[in-house]
Amino acid sequence: MSDRTGIFQGEDPFAIARAWLDEATATEPNDPNAIALATVDADGLPDARMVLLKEIEPGPDGGFVFYTNYDSAKGRQIAATGKAAFVMHWKSLRRQIRVRGSVTREEGPAADAYYASRALQSRIGAWSSRQSQPLDSRGTLMAEVARQGLRHGLSPARPPFWGGFRITPVQIEFWADGAFRLHDRFRWTRRDAAAGGGWDIQRLQP
Repeated sequence: MSDRTGIFQGEDPFAIARAWLDEATATEPNDPNAIALATVDADGLPDARMVLLKEIEPGPDGGFVFYTNYDSAKGRQIAATGKAAFVMHWKSLRRQIRVRGSVTREEGPAADAYYASRALQSRIGAWSSRQSQPLDSRGTLMAEVARQGLRHGLSPARPPFWGGFRITPVQIEFWADGAFRLHDRFRWTRRDAAAGGGWDIQRLQP
């Protein structure tokens, strides 16, 4: 019989992740939706950075969505491999979620709606920044912001090089701190569609 009770209980890992994030929103002082996103470059060297997770999509085909410049280092690395991983850690709750999976673009109405919800300055900023490229000075960047602001006005369209990435997980691990480092860990592994889909769930050694 499973001892997956309390905060680990449930049959939808995306619902569990959403519940943990909702709980963290009340306790974390800043950016409870921050994730450490890991990708791999052309030489096989891992790369990591913090981004903000914007959507946890529920259900059997659920996923995790964030937004960025497709021409950034992470965008190019994801385009080359189609894979990524992330860790979402909440110090206040002493919990974390680890995710590994395949990545596809979100370039449709959801991306347009999220872009439109951002502050005007952030929307102009998306047009202005050649993310991850060398920059000679902040003055150059701010001059480009001013130029793009005049060009696009008060209702800029979403740039064609900016949008979402959806991570469809093959593995999700839920981790909670335990006394004397005897942590609780449950790993969800997606079954192949040929095997009927769904998830296999295992408790892991701490």
